Parts: sequence; structure tokens; C-alpha cells
Amino acid sequence: MYKSYSMELAGRTLTVDIGRVAKQANGAALMHYGDTTVLSTATASKEPREGIDFFPLSVEYEEKMYAVGKIPGGFNKREGKASEHAILTSRVIDRPMRPLFPKDYRNDVTLVNMVMSVDPECNPEIPAMLGSAIATCISDIPFDGPCATTQVGLINGEYIINPTMAQKDVSDLQLTVASTREKVIMIEAGAKEVPEDKMIEAIYKAHEVNQEIIKFIDKIVEECGKPKHSYESCAVPEELFAAIKEVVPPAEMEVAVFSDDKQTREENIRQVTEKLKEAFADKEEWLAVLGEAVYQYQKKTVRKMILKDHKRPDGRAITQIRPLAAETDIIPRVHGSAMFTRGQTQICTITTLAPLAEAQKLDGLDEFETSKRYMHHYNFPSYSVGETKPSRGPGRREIGHGALAERALVPVLPSEEEFPYAIRTVSETFESNGSTSQASICASTMSLMAAGVPIKKPVAGISCGLVTGDTDDDYIVLTDIQGLEDFFGDMDFKVAGTHDGITAIQMDIKIHGLTRPIVEEAIRRTKEAREYILTEVMEKCIAAPRTSVGEYAPKIIQIQIDPQKIGDVVGQRGKTINTIIERTGVKIDITDEGAVSICGVDQKSMDEAAEMVKIIATDFEAGQIFTGKVVSIKEFGAFVEFAPGKEGMVHISKICKERINRVEDVLTLGDKVKVVCLGKDKMGRISFSMKDVPEEA
Repeated sequence: MYKSYSMELAGRTLTVDIGRVAKQANGAALMHYGDTTVLSTATASKEPREGIDFFPLSVEYEEKMYAVGKIPGGFNKREGKASEHAILTSRVIDRPMRPLFPKDYRNDVTLVNMVMSVDPECNPEIPAMLGSAIATCISDIPFDGPCATTQVGLINGEYIINPTMAQKDVSDLQLTVASTREKVIMIEAGAKEVPEDKMIEAIYKAHEVNQEIIKFIDKIVEECGKPKHSYESCAVPEELFAAIKEVVPPAEMEVAVFSDDKQTREENIRQVTEKLKEAFADKEEWLAVLGEAVYQYQKKTVRKMILKDHKRPDGRAITQIRPLAAETDIIPRVHGSAMFTRGQTQICTITTLAPLAEAQKLDGLDEFETSKRYMHHYNFPSYSVGETKPSRGPGRREIGHGALAERALVPVLPSEEEFPYAIRTVSETFESNGSTSQASICASTMSLMAAGVPIKKPVAGISCGLVTGDTDDDYIVLTDIQGLEDFFGDMDFKVAGTHDGITAIQMDIKIHGLTRPIVEEAIRRTKEAREYILTEVMEKCIAAPRTSVGEYAPKIIQIQIDPQKIGDVVGQRGKTINTIIERTGVKIDITDEGAVSICGVDQKSMDEAAEMVKIIATDFEAGQIFTGKVVSIKEFGAFVEFAPGKEGMVHISKICKERINRVEDVLTLGDKVKVVCLGKDKMGRISFSMKDVPEEA
């Protein structure tokens, strides 16, 4: 027997089956939202993992292709590594739940969400997010839940709760909000320049829905929840902290962390640690946790300095942004480049343009998202933080940062009709000391403009931090947090947008939620900082997109033909279009709607190819004039190819004004001649005349 619970959520039924499957997991919930089905499980190891100073939480979102009736592509025919969408969804589940586990818990915990069927009306992300919370809450794993998650769309000025896949495709807002009983704990958003007040309203509409879901989860936990198990605490002993303060008094630690140079600060902490190692040389049990103790001592020192004394480690005012710099065209021969520097954070973004055929194809569960023409990739090499580590490709953090910048810039990109290019931006982190993702948005905006991409408006990004005290009213919001303030603070609130509104938000916190005044102040602060960065730095570096693409970028001509003529242009087995490509050296893409993109570097060759396409796609009428090549000579006349695969005949009587006996007396194979169309003969062939070409032609 199993228990089943249901509630109405945004006009659809959410059903949770407990005790039906996966009974050996610590907690499991089989989630049904409409016809969407997700199995969510939570498991924990029996013992803590030794030798670590962090909570080892792993969150997986597994997309099964059978969920949408597909067999995976490729030779292997089974699901491979997680898609970018799956990784981003895993991160959205991880971020609100991680702060609710005990800080001194070191047992491995794995949350797995397996998407087993997808109803296009019910996004599988919703049951996965809720399923993870329910599975953990009813398990014996220590967890200070529940939490709930809701998505919000904005269509024609109306908020839509948990929009369908089709609605998300046309929505001006894609917002995900997670909440605990009282507070917002996570925000993720992509938006088409939504004003700040509308964004705040949307956030708290989601928060209201989350409260209803939490009541539903409470009922499930009350009836099915297991007692939470005890665990071995890995907290640093209080007597160690007391001993550390005798060796390194608080005033000395303040001096050590009070520096605007990351390397200087790290060297100071290294010397403090060495001093403590010497003092505790005979206490092995203390040496084993000394690193964590020094980290927490730094954290307490920095938080006290900020909250009580309003002193930041680098000496800045609470609302002050680090020194900014911007420049373009620092890399030769690429299609566009720009560098943005904020303190010790430095990003260089390179833009590459290509034909639309090089857009990324997506093979996932969303039938409305099969490709994307704009790709933003973010790289974070170890040298950017002064470390040595081999590169193993992008991790989840890099993928997440790249997706955030991509989401921020998509709303200002020109349409395919306005700018028929696939676009890739790559942000290389040269130096990192906090908020590289937002610096990459600034660098990417300038790089796109330098490449001649006619973006609608420039976009800038900035991050705010938070330090809280013992009560909800005891807090301070910090503008433009550096790495130390991120590590030791309670929040990383990233907001990107234009002068007119927000295009992306990502909020991470380490505490059990934010009050509405904190959310509103953080959004207000980021708007002020964003305006300053746009006006005083970016727009002074490059005020508008360049009027044409760069010298080394491919050029594209786009023409429209009758879709019924596509077969004529392509030819049998692609013979016609391949002939055009071979003769001119261009690339040609044709959409099902008849939009033809001709891409090349030589304008003359592109014009020639465009003319060929136009000729082939045109209905032939008497009086049209063509230039062609003699490809065959017969006794009765000559055949002239006026476009690849297209020929017409010039009768011997139509070659010259005077009578000739042999075609060869006037024409030889390969001659280029000008002809006028006479229409079609009795056999349906196109008939030409050379002698009737008007003199002005």
C-alpha cells in the first residue's frame, strides 16, 4: 500500500505518491503534474566523508528521451552526459536546498530527479523541484525544510503561474522563485527588460503560491515523515576558537584581512595560519581542523567589520563600486573583442559570427526549443585566481555563468531577419576576485557592438551582497561584492539589464531566506550601479554598435524567394546549389520559408551567387535579359546556360542580324553571351535571341 496526495496548482493537478516506488532510498516521491511524471529521491551515506570541510551535496536532473517518445541520437542510442538544460535545472534545485541542511553535516547526500514522461502543459522542472524538497523532508536526513518553488511568466501584462512550454516561448518573463515558510530563498530570472517594480511584484506572487505548496508538503510530512537521524557534527570546537584568539587577537586578524589586494590578504592569512600551527604543534586534533577554524575566524571578523563598523575589507564605502575600465578591439583578426575590468576581476569576450546553419542544435525534452543561434560560453582557468590546476573542460559553475550571461543578452539581440547570423561569444576570465559572471555580461555587450551586431541596447550586470545580524532588521546590503565578501557574506544577488529594465537575475544565499525589504533594496542598488556602469564606463568606451561587421567577419546577403522555388534552387540531389557554391566559393542556407542567406568574404562572388539564385527562382518572361555561357552547339542553334542547371536555346536564325550558315562561324563553346528571353517554344524550352538584345543592354 502507498499513500497518494493531491492539490490543485495553477489549474492543474499535482499528485504525490509516497511509498509506491524506490523504498530503499531515504526518501522518495513519485510526482505527477498533469501527465508529467518525475521520480525524486533523496539518499544519504551512513557515515560522514572524511577529510573534507564542506557539505557534499549532489543534485541530478536526468532527462530520459523516452519521456517525449524519442530515441536518443548518435551511435550509442542511450542518454549520454547531462544536457546544458539539465545541468542548469540541477543548479536551480541545489541553490535553495543547500542552505537548509546543517552547516556541520558531512554525510554525502544525493538528490536524483528522473523525468519519466512530459506533458507539454506541465513543465517537468516544477515537479522535480518540489519532489526534491518532499523526498528530503519525509526522509530521515537532517533538513530545515520544507521549501517550495514556483515559476512565473508574463504575457500581455498578465502574470502566468507555472506557464506551459508554449507560454514560456512567448513570455516576457521566465522567473523561478523558491521560498521557505516566511522568506524568499532563491530567485532565477530571464526577462525582456521588465521594470524593477514589476519584477518585485512577480517574485512575491510566486512567494504566495509557495506558501500554499508548503502547507501541502507539511501534510505529507506529518503523515509520512521519518524521524531525522543523528549525525557526527564536524563543527570546530569552541575551545579552539578561544585558543586562537589568544594567539591572534581580533585586532590582528582585522589587519590581516583589511586589504584591497587579494594576494596580499592571502599572504597575511598564510602567515597567521603558520603562526597558529607553531602554537598548536602538540595538539593534533586541533591541527586537523585548523584550516576550517581560520576560515571561520576570518568570516566572523569580516562580518563584524561590515555589519557593526561599516568597514569593507578593501576600504570601500558600502555603495561604492570597485575601479572600472573598458576597452574594445584588443584582439586582432577576430570578429569582435572587448575587455571589462572591475577591481581584480577582468574578463575578455570574443565574438564570432557565422551563417545561421552553424546555430546550435538542441536535442532535449522541450519541443519548442530545438536550436539556438546565440551561444555564450564562459571559461574560468585556474591562473585567474593564482592557482595551478589542469583544465578538464567546463564544470557546472562555468555552464551556469555562461547561461546567465546568455539569458541577459538574448532580449537585446536583433532578429534573424535583421541580422542573419549565428553568434557566439566566449568570455575568458583573465583575473577573478568576485562577480566574473556580471563582468562577462558587460564585456560581451561591448564585444557584440564592436563586432557590428546591431543590439537594441547595451546590457550591464552587477552583484550585491548581504551581511545579516541576529534579527531580520539587522542587515547591510553591499554594492559590488568582491570574492571575500561573497565567501563570508550571506548573499550573491546578481542583476543584469539595460537602462529600461531587467534582463536576468540570479540570487544565491547561504541563510534561510530574505525579507522583502532586503530584496527590494538589493534590486534598487543594482539598478543604480547598472546605470552608472552603462553611462560612465561602457557607453564612453563604445557608444553604439558599429554600422557593419568587421573586416574578417563573414558577410551575408539575404534574399527572399518563393518557397515553391526552393526545389529549383537546390536542384536534383543538390546539384544546382552545389554548382553555385563551387563557382562562387560562398555558403548558402535556405529556410523552409524561402529566406536565402548567402555568406562569403568576397562581395563580388556573393553578388554573383545572389544573382544566380534570383534568376533560378524567377518565372521567365519574354523580354528578360540574361548573360550566359555557350554549353552546347548544334546545327540548328546553340544552348546557353544562364544559371546553374538552367539552359535556353538560341536558334541559328536568332544569333546574328545577318544570315549565317554555321553556328560555329560565330560561337564557340564557353563563349559568354548576352541574350533576351523570347518565352517558351512549342516543346516547353526557354527560347533566347542574341540579335534582339536592346543596344542599351
